[in-house]
Amino acid sequence: MNMPAIFGTRLADWRKKMSRRDWMEGALLGVTAQQLAFGAQSSSNAAPSKLGMPGLFRGKVVSVSHSQSIAGGTFQVEPIRAMMRKGMLELTGAPDWKSAWKLFVQPGDVVGIKVNPVGAPHVISSPEVLREVIGGLNEAGIKNKDIVVYDRYRKQFVGAGFDKWLPEGVRWSHAAEDYEEIQQAIEGYDRDHYMDMALTRPGYDIGNLTARRSYAARFITQEVNKLINLPVLKDHQSAGVTLALKNLSHGLVNNVSRSHSTKTLNTCGAFIPAVCAMPVIRNKSVLHVMDGIKALYHGGPGARPEFVWEEKTMYFATDPVALDRVGWRAIDAKRVAAGMKPVAEDRPDKFSTFLSRQPEHVELAGAMGLGEWNLDKMDLRKIRL
Repeated sequence: MNMPAIFGTRLADWRKKMSRRDWMEGALLGVTAQQLAFGAQSSSNAAPSKLGMPGLFRGKVVSVSHSQSIAGGTFQVEPIRAMMRKGMLELTGAPDWKSAWKLFVQPGDVVGIKVNPVGAPHVISSPEVLREVIGGLNEAGIKNKDIVVYDRYRKQFVGAGFDKWLPEGVRWSHAAEDYEEIQQAIEGYDRDHYMDMALTRPGYDIGNLTARRSYAARFITQEVNKLINLPVLKDHQSAGVTLALKNLSHGLVNNVSRSHSTKTLNTCGAFIPAVCAMPVIRNKSVLHVMDGIKALYHGGPGARPEFVWEEKTMYFATDPVALDRVGWRAIDAKRVAAGMKPVAEDRPDKFSTFLSRQPEHVELAGAMGLGEWNLDKMDLRKIRL
């Protein structure tokens, strides 16, 4: 059972909004999904945005596959360009590429792109896909100077090569220099936007606000007003999968190591949706384009070559829950084909050492209203080019 959690406002503020009976039931039984969603506030309680999660197309996921998207380990520009255009048009119903992008952005917006470099050099957000996203933004009237490509750690971003792949004028940003175990420094983060959860790393007092809060990066709070999420299709040994939701939750705030601080102290199931429900993240995340051309089915988040496969598929959604549900199934299908158990049933080995994975973060995010979990209510469209 997950411990009771208070997200984004002080405990005293939340108690005022709940009856004594509700509070006691939550303390004894764990908070309900409705309470989790209610509690996912920051000090700026912005009104929901129609473009924010689950976005314009709740429950809709488009997958586009192309057998020639990668050849000899090299991504192929023209097939990927065709996949991107087909996926965006099928998702939006727009008559053309420009019109599809204009549903999400307009001139004057400053648009962030959240990439994923963690599986470098084997499985990362590819430069070919990144450039197509930038091209789509340009078509919609977004100038290069108003595009900011981001990952939390500067060293990983540069190490993967993202800074060298950007068209002239496109900016890039980060929140911290590099990964560290104790992630409570708040330089690069915004004190006014945080997720407050009754969870700390071992050895820290629960009364320590810095230890029990995760502050949003200034990138998402101050530098951009729209976000395009560019995750990859990957296994993760504590979260089960690291797709759209986790690319946001662990890339846009600090103090994330408390969510999986040991092999048995793992709370990704609750932590990930709590972060994604922060208004500043939920409202600004308008589109998710998942790069599944190369993917990872075991041992993540770092990518070992023996667990990499070529799925040759791109996924498009405004709904990160539906997208992650579909991506999770794709990873499980590959695992079963390789003679392994699905991620939720897996047990530790030398490559994936956590006692229990927690892909239930996807279902909980759905229960909190961030998207559609129920496959029967989804509009899933598979296209092969």
